[in-house]
Amino acid sequence: MTTTTPVLTVCLSHLLNIHNMNIDRLQKLKQKLTNDAGLSDIWLFYMDHFADHPEFTDMGQPADNEYLNAVLQKTCQQMFDSAINISDCLLIYIAPYHFFHGAFQLEGRIGGVIYFEDIQIGLIAVSADYPPTDAVKYSRFTEMIQLSAPNGNDRN
Repeated sequence: MTTTTPVLTVCLSHLLNIHNMNIDRLQKLKQKLTNDAGLSDIWLFYMDHFADHPEFTDMGQPADNEYLNAVLQKTCQQMFDSAINISDCLLIYIAPYHFFHGAFQLEGRIGGVIYFEDIQIGLIAVSADYPPTDAVKYSRFTEMIQLSAPNGNDRN
């Protein structure tokens, strides 16, 4: 008589190890995004550990985010100093970690974005040239909260 319990245990253990490894690396990515000056190093860390890893991307769901859509439009327009058209934007949201990541096309250029919703910091990477070369433009962004003007009822 054979039993499959050890195989199931090994598979479950393997999945938990992958999940924990990803979460540790995701925390490291968040730290790098917050503290590191080298934007290309941050982006390469993301690409090496997350971008094309199905075990990570399968943790999320396709999502739409008006804030990120507006940031992409405005930032890319500033990066290329002209009106631009973003297409084929696919964002994935991993809710337990407040993390968005995704890819988009910018008039033939390939782009990507990462964003931590809980700390309101993200990074955009876009091919600098069309057709694409190894040159990449980066922009880190932070969500700013608009405060209302003080009135006579405010107290410090």
